[in-house]
Amino acid sequence: MALYVYAITAASPEPGLDGLEGVGSDPSPPRTITAGPLAAVVSDTSEEIRPARRDLLLHQAVQERLMATGSVLPLRFGYVAADEETVRAALEADTDARLAALERLRNCAEFHVRASQGDDGPLLRRILDEVPEARDLAARLRGGDEDPRLPLALGELMAGQVQARQLALAEDLVGALEPYARDRVVREPTGDDFLNLSLLVADDRTDALLETWAELGRRLGDDVVLRFSGPLPPYSFAG
Repeated sequence: MALYVYAITAASPEPGLDGLEGVGSDPSPPRTITAGPLAAVVSDTSEEIRPARRDLLLHQAVQERLMATGSVLPLRFGYVAADEETVRAALEADTDARLAALERLRNCAEFHVRASQGDDGPLLRRILDEVPEARDLAARLRGGDEDPRLPLALGELMAGQVQARQLALAEDLVGALEPYARDRVVREPTGDDFLNLSLLVADDRTDALLETWAELGRRLGDDVVLRFSGPLPPYSFAG
């Protein structure tokens, strides 16, 4: 029977999985498959597992239980192995690297940081005040200059200034937060975001991180929308 795989952890001590429910429409409870010092947490499945909200939450619940009791290498939602032999072969293929990763992630969690522009009025006004070329173009438009190139020139200049300032702010945010992390991953932002950051944070640094995050939110106010999530399983650092 196929197996849905949630995570890899140490075989000893055995992770406590009592009371947890597996994913799928006919779920079986999560259990472990061991190979030497490693264990994979799995549940039986006979169907393709799709990312329905219920199953996403069940997947997350297993990860959180494992994090509460020890170090974990979480797998992202949807990984299915053909059988127990396949799982054991995977555990045996790179045992030393996985043990090292488990040790590196011990007593750590992942935090996500995203930032997007909030009220852009103050930013645009600062650009007009601080950039003479932008100020001159805006004054010509207000004065009735009918040069058809003016709106495009001003728009391109303002957009470039906004992007440059957002990039600088993203660097400042990373610089303010990364001292609390053992590791970090900066990804390409999507949508309206200009920062997409993942931090690996030890438990004893979490409070200090949260205090700095709160201070950043107070300092930036409504100009920037900061979104912070965690603690989460360390997906970005499990490889």
